[in-house]
Amino acid sequence: MATTTKLQPRALVRASGGPRYAVALAVDALGTGLLRPFLLLYGLTVLRLSPPATGIGMTAGVVVGLACMPAVGRWLDRGARSTVVAASMLVRVLGVAMLLATPAGHVWLFATAALFLGIGNQAWPAAHAALVATVAHGRERDAALAGGRALRNAGLGVGALLAMACLTGGTTALQALAAVTGLAYLTAAALAWSVHVDAHPATATAAATDRADGPAPRMRALLAANVVYVFCLNVPEIALPLVLKTQMDASPMWSAAIFVANTVLVVTLQVPVTVLMSRFPRRSVLALAGVVLAASYLGFLAATSLGHGWGAPAVATVSVVCTIGEIIYAGSATALVTALAPAHVLGRALARFQLSTGFGLAVSPAVITALAPHGAAALWGSLAATTLLAASAVATEKDRGTRLSDCVRRAPAGS
Repeated sequence: MATTTKLQPRALVRASGGPRYAVALAVDALGTGLLRPFLLLYGLTVLRLSPPATGIGMTAGVVVGLACMPAVGRWLDRGARSTVVAASMLVRVLGVAMLLATPAGHVWLFATAALFLGIGNQAWPAAHAALVATVAHGRERDAALAGGRALRNAGLGVGALLAMACLTGGTTALQALAAVTGLAYLTAAALAWSVHVDAHPATATAAATDRADGPAPRMRALLAANVVYVFCLNVPEIALPLVLKTQMDASPMWSAAIFVANTVLVVTLQVPVTVLMSRFPRRSVLALAGVVLAASYLGFLAATSLGHGWGAPAVATVSVVCTIGEIIYAGSATALVTALAPAHVLGRALARFQLSTGFGLAVSPAVITALAPHGAAALWGSLAATTLLAASAVATEKDRGTRLSDCVRRAPAGS
Protein backbone atom coordinates (compact mmCIF):
# COMPACT_ATOMS: atom_id res chain seq x y z
CA MET A 1 0.00 0.00 0.00
CA ALA A 2 1.38 3.40 -0.99
CA THR A 3 2.35 5.99 1.55
CA THR A 4 0.11 9.00 1.86
CA THR A 5 1.74 12.26 0.81
CA LYS A 6 1.23 15.45 2.80
CA LEU A 7 2.60 18.56 1.15
CA GLN A 8 2.70 22.10 2.43
CA PRO A 9 2.00 24.80 -0.18
CA ARG A 10 5.68 25.81 -0.42
CA ALA A 11 6.77 22.21 -0.89
CA LEU A 12 4.05 21.70 -3.49
CA VAL A 13 5.25 24.71 -5.49
CA ARG A 14 8.83 23.46 -5.31
CA ALA A 15 7.79 19.97 -6.46
CA SER A 16 5.84 21.53 -9.34
CA GLY A 17 8.92 23.28 -10.78
CA GLY A 18 9.37 26.26 -8.49
CA PRO A 19 7.77 29.71 -8.09
CA ARG A 20 8.82 31.03 -11.50
CA TYR A 21 7.40 28.01 -13.25
CA ALA A 22 4.16 28.29 -11.24
CA VAL A 23 3.83 31.90 -12.40
CA ALA A 24 4.45 30.76 -15.98
CA LEU A 25 1.62 28.20 -15.67
CA ALA A 26 -0.74 30.80 -14.23
CA VAL A 27 0.02 33.38 -16.95
CA ASP A 28 -0.30 30.77 -19.70
CA ALA A 29 -3.63 29.55 -18.32
CA LEU A 30 -4.89 33.12 -18.01
CA GLY A 31 -4.08 33.77 -21.67
CA THR A 32 -5.73 30.54 -22.75
CA GLY A 33 -8.82 31.40 -20.72
CA LEU A 34 -9.01 34.77 -22.47
CA LEU A 35 -9.07 33.34 -25.98
CA ARG A 36 -10.08 29.68 -26.04
CA PRO A 37 -13.81 30.09 -25.30
CA PHE A 38 -14.08 32.89 -27.88
CA LEU A 39 -11.98 31.60 -30.77
CA LEU A 40 -15.20 30.58 -32.52
CA LEU A 41 -16.62 34.09 -32.00
CA TYR A 42 -13.40 35.56 -33.39
CA GLY A 43 -13.82 33.58 -36.60
CA LEU A 44 -17.50 34.48 -36.91
CA THR A 45 -17.35 38.14 -35.82
CA VAL A 46 -13.91 39.49 -36.70
CA LEU A 47 -13.09 37.36 -39.75
CA ARG A 48 -16.74 37.03 -40.88
CA LEU A 49 -16.42 33.32 -41.64
CA SER A 50 -19.41 31.01 -41.86
CA PRO A 51 -20.14 28.80 -38.83
CA PRO A 52 -19.29 25.55 -40.70
CA ALA A 53 -16.00 26.98 -42.00
CA THR A 54 -15.05 28.26 -38.55
CA GLY A 55 -15.86 24.97 -36.87
CA ILE A 56 -14.01 22.91 -39.47
CA GLY A 57 -10.98 25.18 -39.20
CA MET A 58 -10.87 24.83 -35.41
CA THR A 59 -11.38 21.06 -35.52
CA ALA A 60 -8.70 20.62 -38.18
CA GLY A 61 -6.28 22.62 -36.06
CA VAL A 62 -6.84 20.37 -33.04
CA VAL A 63 -6.67 17.10 -34.99
CA VAL A 64 -3.64 17.99 -37.10
CA GLY A 65 -1.97 19.37 -33.98
CA LEU A 66 -1.97 15.83 -32.58
CA ALA A 67 0.44 14.82 -35.34
CA CYS A 68 3.22 16.72 -33.56
CA MET A 69 3.10 14.47 -30.50
CA PRO A 70 5.58 11.77 -31.68
CA ALA A 71 8.18 14.48 -32.33
CA VAL A 72 7.46 16.06 -28.94
CA GLY A 73 7.93 12.68 -27.26
CA ARG A 74 11.30 12.12 -28.94
CA TRP A 75 12.42 15.65 -28.01
CA LEU A 76 11.53 15.03 -24.37
CA ASP A 77 13.39 11.72 -24.40
CA ARG A 78 16.55 13.54 -25.47
CA GLY A 79 16.43 15.29 -22.10
CA ALA A 80 14.61 18.52 -22.88
CA ARG A 81 12.06 19.67 -20.33
CA SER A 82 11.52 23.41 -19.73
CA THR A 83 12.58 24.11 -23.33
CA VAL A 84 9.70 22.00 -24.66
CA VAL A 85 7.25 23.68 -22.29
CA ALA A 86 8.44 27.10 -23.48
CA ALA A 87 8.21 25.99 -27.13
CA SER A 88 4.61 24.85 -26.62
CA MET A 89 3.83 28.38 -25.42
CA LEU A 90 5.82 30.13 -28.16
CA VAL A 91 4.09 28.24 -30.95
CA ARG A 92 0.80 29.60 -29.62
CA VAL A 93 2.27 33.10 -29.86
CA LEU A 94 2.69 32.39 -33.59
CA GLY A 95 -0.90 31.22 -33.74
CA VAL A 96 -2.20 34.39 -32.12
CA ALA A 97 -0.01 36.57 -34.38
CA MET A 98 -1.36 34.83 -37.46
CA LEU A 99 -4.89 35.18 -36.12
CA LEU A 100 -4.42 38.94 -35.77
CA ALA A 101 -2.90 39.15 -39.26
CA THR A 102 -5.65 37.13 -40.98
CA PRO A 103 -7.84 39.27 -43.25
CA ALA A 104 -11.60 38.81 -43.14
CA GLY A 105 -12.86 35.85 -45.13
CA HIS A 106 -9.58 33.91 -45.27
CA VAL A 107 -10.54 30.55 -43.81
CA TRP A 108 -7.23 28.83 -44.57
CA LEU A 109 -5.21 31.41 -42.66
CA PHE A 110 -7.65 31.04 -39.77
CA ALA A 111 -7.20 27.25 -39.92
CA THR A 112 -3.41 27.69 -39.92
CA ALA A 113 -3.62 29.93 -36.86
CA ALA A 114 -5.84 27.31 -35.19
CA LEU A 115 -3.22 24.70 -36.13
CA PHE A 116 -0.44 26.57 -34.31
CA LEU A 117 -2.72 27.02 -31.30
CA GLY A 118 -3.60 23.32 -31.48
CA ILE A 119 0.04 22.23 -31.61
CA GLY A 120 0.81 24.24 -28.49
CA ASN A 121 -2.28 23.01 -26.66
CA GLN A 122 -1.50 19.37 -27.47
CA ALA A 123 2.24 19.55 -26.72
CA TRP A 124 1.92 21.38 -23.41
CA PRO A 125 0.39 18.61 -21.21
CA ALA A 126 3.07 16.04 -22.07
CA ALA A 127 5.89 18.58 -21.71
CA HIS A 128 4.55 19.81 -18.37
CA ALA A 129 4.11 16.28 -17.02
CA ALA A 130 7.66 15.37 -18.07
CA LEU A 131 9.06 18.45 -16.34
CA VAL A 132 7.21 17.72 -13.11
CA ALA A 133 8.28 14.07 -13.27
CA THR A 134 11.87 15.27 -13.52
CA VAL A 135 11.84 17.51 -10.44
CA ALA A 136 9.52 15.44 -8.22
CA HIS A 137 9.27 11.76 -7.42
CA GLY A 138 6.77 9.20 -6.16
CA ARG A 139 3.57 10.48 -4.60
CA GLU A 140 5.02 13.98 -4.32
CA ARG A 141 5.02 13.99 -8.12
CA ASP A 142 1.34 12.99 -8.19
CA ALA A 143 0.44 15.87 -5.88
CA ALA A 144 2.53 18.29 -7.96
CA LEU A 145 0.73 17.23 -11.16
CA ALA A 146 -2.59 17.73 -9.37
CA GLY A 147 -1.46 21.15 -8.16
CA GLY A 148 -0.57 22.17 -11.70
CA ARG A 149 -4.01 21.16 -12.91
CA ALA A 150 -5.72 23.10 -10.13
CA LEU A 151 -3.65 26.19 -10.90
CA ARG A 152 -4.36 25.89 -14.61
CA ASN A 153 -8.11 25.58 -14.05
CA ALA A 154 -8.04 28.65 -11.85
CA GLY A 155 -6.22 30.63 -14.54
CA LEU A 156 -8.60 29.42 -17.23
CA GLY A 157 -11.59 30.44 -15.14
CA VAL A 158 -10.26 33.92 -14.37
CA GLY A 159 -9.29 34.44 -18.01
CA ALA A 160 -12.74 33.41 -19.21
CA LEU A 161 -14.42 35.77 -16.74
CA LEU A 162 -12.23 38.68 -17.87
CA ALA A 163 -12.98 37.87 -21.49
CA MET A 164 -16.73 37.79 -20.84
CA ALA A 165 -16.49 41.21 -19.22
CA CYS A 166 -14.77 42.57 -22.34
CA LEU A 167 -17.17 41.13 -24.90
CA THR A 168 -19.40 44.21 -24.89
CA GLY A 169 -16.66 45.92 -26.93
CA GLY A 170 -17.47 43.85 -30.00
CA THR A 171 -14.88 43.25 -32.72
CA THR A 172 -12.28 45.58 -31.22
CA ALA A 173 -12.53 43.81 -27.87
CA LEU A 174 -12.02 40.39 -29.46
CA GLN A 175 -8.92 41.63 -31.27
CA ALA A 176 -7.62 43.13 -28.03
CA LEU A 177 -8.26 39.83 -26.23
CA ALA A 178 -6.24 37.99 -28.87
CA ALA A 179 -3.37 40.47 -28.53
CA VAL A 180 -3.32 40.16 -24.73
CA THR A 181 -3.39 36.38 -25.11
CA GLY A 182 -0.30 36.53 -27.33
CA LEU A 183 1.53 38.67 -24.79
CA ALA A 184 0.54 36.27 -22.01
CA TYR A 185 1.89 33.29 -23.95
CA LEU A 186 5.14 35.16 -24.68
CA THR A 187 5.59 36.07 -21.02
CA ALA A 188 4.82 32.53 -19.89
CA ALA A 189 7.30 31.09 -22.40
CA ALA A 190 10.08 33.35 -21.13
CA LEU A 191 9.36 32.38 -17.53
CA ALA A 192 9.20 28.66 -18.31
CA TRP A 193 12.44 28.73 -20.30
CA SER A 194 14.23 30.60 -17.48
CA VAL A 195 13.67 27.68 -15.10
CA HIS A 196 16.27 25.60 -17.06
CA VAL A 197 15.15 22.08 -16.17
CA ASP A 198 16.23 19.07 -18.20
CA ALA A 199 16.95 15.40 -17.64
CA HIS A 200 20.60 14.47 -17.12
CA PRO A 201 21.42 12.13 -20.04
CA ALA A 202 24.53 10.66 -18.45
CA THR A 203 22.84 9.79 -15.18
CA ALA A 204 19.77 8.51 -16.98
CA THR A 205 21.99 6.16 -18.98
CA ALA A 206 23.59 4.89 -15.79
CA ALA A 207 20.16 4.30 -14.28
CA ALA A 208 19.27 2.23 -17.32
CA THR A 209 21.58 -0.49 -16.02
CA ASP A 210 19.24 -0.82 -13.04
CA ARG A 211 16.48 -2.33 -15.20
CA ALA A 212 15.11 1.09 -16.14
CA ASP A 213 16.15 0.56 -19.76
CA GLY A 214 13.12 -1.44 -20.82
CA PRO A 215 10.89 -0.49 -23.74
CA ALA A 216 8.06 2.00 -23.45
CA PRO A 217 5.08 0.27 -21.83
CA ARG A 218 2.38 -0.71 -24.29
CA MET A 219 -0.48 0.51 -22.07
CA ARG A 220 -2.98 -0.54 -24.73
CA ALA A 221 -5.90 -0.95 -22.34
CA LEU A 222 -4.98 2.23 -20.49
CA LEU A 223 -4.76 4.30 -23.68
CA ALA A 224 -8.03 2.89 -25.04
CA ALA A 225 -9.77 3.47 -21.71
CA ASN A 226 -8.43 7.01 -21.57
CA VAL A 227 -10.27 7.87 -24.79
CA VAL A 228 -13.51 7.00 -22.98
CA TYR A 229 -12.54 8.59 -19.66
CA VAL A 230 -11.86 12.02 -21.20
CA PHE A 231 -15.48 12.29 -22.26
CA CYS A 232 -16.08 13.44 -18.68
CA LEU A 233 -14.20 16.67 -19.43
CA ASN A 234 -16.83 17.64 -22.00
CA VAL A 235 -19.84 16.68 -19.89
CA PRO A 236 -20.20 20.07 -18.09
CA GLU A 237 -19.34 22.04 -21.24
CA ILE A 238 -21.31 20.14 -23.90
CA ALA A 239 -23.47 17.26 -22.68
CA LEU A 240 -25.24 18.95 -19.75
CA PRO A 241 -25.99 22.27 -21.51
CA LEU A 242 -27.33 20.29 -24.47
CA VAL A 243 -29.54 18.07 -22.30
CA LEU A 244 -30.76 20.94 -20.11
CA LYS A 245 -31.70 22.99 -23.17
CA THR A 246 -33.13 20.42 -25.58
CA GLN A 247 -34.60 17.78 -23.26
CA MET A 248 -35.54 19.77 -20.15
CA ASP A 249 -36.04 23.32 -21.48
CA ALA A 250 -34.18 24.59 -18.40
CA SER A 251 -32.84 28.08 -17.88
CA PRO A 252 -29.27 28.71 -19.17
CA MET A 253 -28.41 29.70 -15.62
CA TRP A 254 -28.31 26.02 -14.65
CA SER A 255 -25.62 25.31 -17.27
CA ALA A 256 -23.62 28.32 -16.11
CA ALA A 257 -23.92 27.29 -12.46
CA ILE A 258 -22.78 23.74 -13.23
CA PHE A 259 -19.77 25.00 -15.17
CA VAL A 260 -18.75 27.39 -12.39
CA ALA A 261 -19.21 24.69 -9.73
CA ASN A 262 -17.09 22.28 -11.77
CA THR A 263 -14.26 24.82 -12.01
CA VAL A 264 -14.39 25.72 -8.31
CA LEU A 265 -14.43 22.06 -7.23
CA VAL A 266 -11.46 21.18 -9.45
CA VAL A 267 -9.45 24.15 -8.17
CA THR A 268 -10.18 23.46 -4.50
CA LEU A 269 -10.29 19.65 -4.38
CA GLN A 270 -7.82 18.40 -7.02
CA VAL A 271 -4.80 18.36 -4.69
CA PRO A 272 -6.57 17.17 -1.49
CA VAL A 273 -8.36 14.34 -3.30
CA THR A 274 -5.17 13.26 -5.08
CA VAL A 275 -3.26 13.24 -1.78
CA LEU A 276 -6.10 11.30 -0.12
CA MET A 277 -6.05 8.70 -2.91
CA SER A 278 -2.26 8.32 -2.67
CA ARG A 279 -2.71 5.59 -0.04
CA PHE A 280 -4.05 3.29 -2.81
CA PRO A 281 -2.39 1.95 -5.98
CA ARG A 282 -2.71 4.37 -8.91
CA ARG A 283 -4.28 1.78 -11.19
CA SER A 284 -6.96 0.98 -8.61
CA VAL A 285 -7.70 4.68 -8.17
CA LEU A 286 -8.03 5.14 -11.92
CA ALA A 287 -10.46 2.20 -12.09
CA LEU A 288 -12.41 3.73 -9.20
CA ALA A 289 -12.65 6.97 -11.19
CA GLY A 290 -14.36 5.07 -13.98
CA VAL A 291 -16.87 3.59 -11.55
CA VAL A 292 -17.66 7.02 -10.08
CA LEU A 293 -18.07 8.53 -13.55
CA ALA A 294 -20.33 5.68 -14.68
CA ALA A 295 -22.43 6.10 -11.52
CA SER A 296 -22.79 9.82 -12.28
CA TYR A 297 -23.92 9.06 -15.83
CA LEU A 298 -26.60 6.76 -14.46
CA GLY A 299 -27.48 9.54 -12.02
CA PHE A 300 -27.96 11.93 -14.96
CA LEU A 301 -30.22 9.33 -16.58
CA ALA A 302 -32.36 9.19 -13.44
CA ALA A 303 -32.35 12.98 -13.02
CA THR A 304 -33.62 13.63 -16.54
CA SER A 305 -36.64 11.44 -15.85
CA LEU A 306 -37.85 13.78 -13.08
CA GLY A 307 -39.31 16.32 -15.46
CA HIS A 308 -38.97 20.09 -15.67
CA GLY A 309 -39.59 20.86 -12.00
CA TRP A 310 -36.95 18.77 -10.24
CA GLY A 311 -34.89 17.67 -13.22
CA ALA A 312 -32.52 20.62 -13.47
CA PRO A 313 -31.67 20.75 -9.73
CA ALA A 314 -31.14 16.98 -9.77
CA VAL A 315 -28.81 17.25 -12.77
CA ALA A 316 -26.84 19.98 -10.98
CA THR A 317 -26.53 17.77 -7.89
CA VAL A 318 -25.34 14.75 -9.85
CA SER A 319 -22.82 16.96 -11.67
CA VAL A 320 -20.91 17.22 -8.38
CA VAL A 321 -20.46 13.43 -8.42
CA CYS A 322 -19.30 13.63 -12.03
CA THR A 323 -16.76 16.30 -11.08
CA ILE A 324 -15.44 14.13 -8.24
CA GLY A 325 -14.95 11.34 -10.77
CA GLU A 326 -13.14 13.77 -13.07
CA ILE A 327 -10.86 14.86 -10.21
CA ILE A 328 -9.99 11.26 -9.30
CA TYR A 329 -9.33 10.46 -12.96
CA ALA A 330 -7.15 13.52 -13.55
CA GLY A 331 -5.14 12.89 -10.39
CA SER A 332 -4.31 9.29 -11.25
CA ALA A 333 -4.12 8.89 -15.05
CA THR A 334 -1.02 10.94 -15.91
CA ALA A 335 0.58 9.90 -12.62
CA LEU A 336 0.14 6.25 -13.59
CA VAL A 337 1.80 6.83 -16.97
CA THR A 338 4.80 8.57 -15.37
CA ALA A 339 5.13 5.69 -12.90
CA LEU A 340 4.98 3.00 -15.57
CA ALA A 341 7.37 4.50 -18.13
CA PRO A 342 11.14 3.94 -17.87
CA ALA A 343 12.98 7.26 -17.61
CA HIS A 344 14.53 7.15 -21.09
CA VAL A 345 11.14 6.70 -22.83
CA LEU A 346 9.03 8.87 -20.54
CA GLY A 347 8.48 11.47 -23.26
CA ARG A 348 7.19 8.97 -25.79
CA ALA A 349 4.89 7.38 -23.22
CA LEU A 350 3.43 10.76 -22.28
CA ALA A 351 3.08 11.66 -25.96
CA ARG A 352 1.10 8.50 -26.63
CA PHE A 353 -1.09 9.23 -23.63
CA GLN A 354 -1.72 12.78 -24.89
CA LEU A 355 -2.64 11.36 -28.31
CA SER A 356 -5.37 9.29 -26.67
CA THR A 357 -6.52 12.30 -24.63
CA GLY A 358 -6.59 14.61 -27.65
CA PHE A 359 -8.44 12.04 -29.74
CA GLY A 360 -11.05 11.55 -27.02
CA LEU A 361 -11.55 15.29 -26.65
CA ALA A 362 -11.83 15.67 -30.44
CA VAL A 363 -14.47 12.97 -30.96
CA SER A 364 -16.49 13.38 -27.77
CA PRO A 365 -18.50 16.43 -28.92
CA ALA A 366 -19.58 14.60 -32.07
CA VAL A 367 -20.46 11.45 -30.13
CA ILE A 368 -22.39 13.34 -27.47
CA THR A 369 -24.36 15.42 -29.96
CA ALA A 370 -25.10 12.31 -32.05
CA LEU A 371 -26.43 10.30 -29.08
CA ALA A 372 -28.41 13.07 -27.37
CA PRO A 373 -31.26 13.27 -29.94
CA HIS A 374 -32.00 9.58 -29.34
CA GLY A 375 -32.93 10.23 -25.75
CA ALA A 376 -31.41 10.20 -22.29
CA ALA A 377 -31.04 6.41 -22.20
CA ALA A 378 -29.01 6.38 -25.40
CA LEU A 379 -26.67 9.12 -24.18
CA TRP A 380 -26.15 8.33 -20.51
CA GLY A 381 -26.63 4.57 -20.80
CA SER A 382 -23.98 4.35 -23.53
CA LEU A 383 -21.54 6.54 -21.60
CA ALA A 384 -22.07 4.52 -18.40
CA ALA A 385 -21.60 1.16 -20.13
CA THR A 386 -18.47 2.15 -22.04
CA THR A 387 -16.94 3.84 -19.00
CA LEU A 388 -17.50 0.75 -16.84
CA LEU A 389 -15.92 -1.34 -19.59
CA ALA A 390 -12.96 1.07 -19.66
CA ALA A 391 -12.60 0.88 -15.87
CA SER A 392 -12.59 -2.92 -16.05
CA ALA A 393 -9.88 -2.83 -18.73
CA VAL A 394 -7.74 -0.51 -16.59
CA ALA A 395 -8.15 -2.71 -13.52
CA THR A 396 -7.23 -5.96 -15.30
CA GLU A 397 -4.31 -4.75 -17.44
CA LYS A 398 -0.99 -6.09 -16.19
CA ASP A 399 1.93 -3.74 -15.57
CA ARG A 400 5.12 -5.01 -17.17
CA GLY A 401 7.30 -2.77 -15.08
CA THR A 402 7.57 0.58 -13.42
CA ARG A 403 9.88 3.44 -13.79
CA LEU A 404 12.65 2.87 -11.25
CA SER A 405 14.44 6.17 -11.25
CA ASP A 406 14.34 9.74 -12.46
CA CYS A 407 17.51 11.67 -12.99
CA VAL A 408 17.58 15.41 -12.92
CA ARG A 409 19.84 18.23 -13.91
CA ARG A 410 18.74 21.69 -12.84
CA ALA A 411 20.70 24.83 -13.62
CA PRO A 412 21.96 26.88 -10.64
CA ALA A 413 19.47 29.64 -11.40
CA GLY A 414 16.68 29.38 -8.84
CA SER A 415 13.06 28.95 -9.70
